[in-house]
Amino acid sequence: MRLLHTSDWHLGRAFHRVNMLGAQAAFIGHLVTTVREREVDAVVVSGDVYDRAVPPLAAVELFDDALHRLADLGVPTVMISGNHDSARRLGVGAGLIGRAGIHLRTDPAAAGTPVVLEDAFGEVALYGLPYLEPALVKDEFAVEKAGHESVLAAAMDRVRADLAARPRGTRSVVLAHAFVTGGEPSDSERDITVGGVASVPAGVFDGVDYTALGHLHGCQTLTERVRYSGSPLPYSFSESEHRKTMWLVDLDADGGIGAERIDCPVPRPLARVRGPLAQLLTDPALARHEDAWVEATLT
Repeated sequence: MRLLHTSDWHLGRAFHRVNMLGAQAAFIGHLVTTVREREVDAVVVSGDVYDRAVPPLAAVELFDDALHRLADLGVPTVMISGNHDSARRLGVGAGLIGRAGIHLRTDPAAAGTPVVLEDAFGEVALYGLPYLEPALVKDEFAVEKAGHESVLAAAMDRVRADLAARPRGTRSVVLAHAFVTGGEPSDSERDITVGGVASVPAGVFDGVDYTALGHLHGCQTLTERVRYSGSPLPYSFSESEHRKTMWLVDLDADGGIGAERIDCPVPRPLARVRGPLAQLLTDPALARHEDAWVEATLT
């Protein structure tokens, strides 16, 4: 089964007060084209679809357009809510939208209930774990201490229990929105620290074939089976060295993983320069940054 893993669209977000909606629309177009041309079997979107709980109307319209275009392709899509999303708002109409093949997973209580897809080798169970705010889901998962690791571990226990009850050979994919130990943050993620601890170990996700992570904005491989797609666009100058991509993941008959990075459109490159003003204005070596967004530190 071929999956396209993306996350952190942050629809409605600006870059230093520059409207990014046009660039976000170009990314959606690129996503749809990739799904069609690379014969993708399912799309997974690992949270932070919107940039804020109550997004601007233009962002909602772009999301609506994305849903329709993906549904028209007949390719199933699984989405979870992230820490920037309002889970309840994003999940409105999820039952009806699911009939069109767009599966919104925003309810923590449904963490152990997968979207089950099928290919020539059998079933693939996709489990959507929305962002789990520890204080809000502590009772749902019956954990003594409200922490990121404890609630995610409890959610994964439900995943493994459901998977164990399925036919032997069922492959598994988990979507999660979290700060996993070993990941490299940037300046544009919202802090999710609880009690001084924000990260969870990658071992929390042991037992599944692929974990599609969201939250950190840089594309990263923590293990062969645990990866961040990163955001499709930069949202801070700390991302100036990022290569913005999606993961094209091939899941074979035995759950083996093959992964390829698919580049996203670059609306304008970022550059960070440092030096005296006169040098920055006259240095011919900086001419390559004339079309970039520039962060200049004057010494």
